[in-house]
Amino acid sequence: MLFLVISTPRAEHPSTLVGDRTRYWDWMRPLLNDGLARSVHARVGRGAVALFDVPSNEVLHRLLNEWADIIAAHFDVYPLLDEDTAKAFLRTQ
Repeated sequence: MLFLVISTPRAEHPSTLVGDRTRYWDWMRPLLNDGLARSVHARVGRGAVALFDVPSNEVLHRLLNEWADIIAAHFDVYPLLDEDTAKAFLRTQ
């Protein structure tokens, strides 16, 4: 299941979160290596955008809670279809 997640951190001075932001990247690295995250990008200014490929909503829920424990943020979550799934759906129409 693909999900695009866009984070908007709580308004704090970015310089006070340098340690947390470093911990975030340390937390994200194994997710990228294991394929639970396909990509992640820092947003200009503040926040991040991640593409998760997870087996269930429960796994996504766990990951977003872990993320929020590192950096308190609001998350916009968008369920996505990969190209093959989108094309298969179109063939049924």
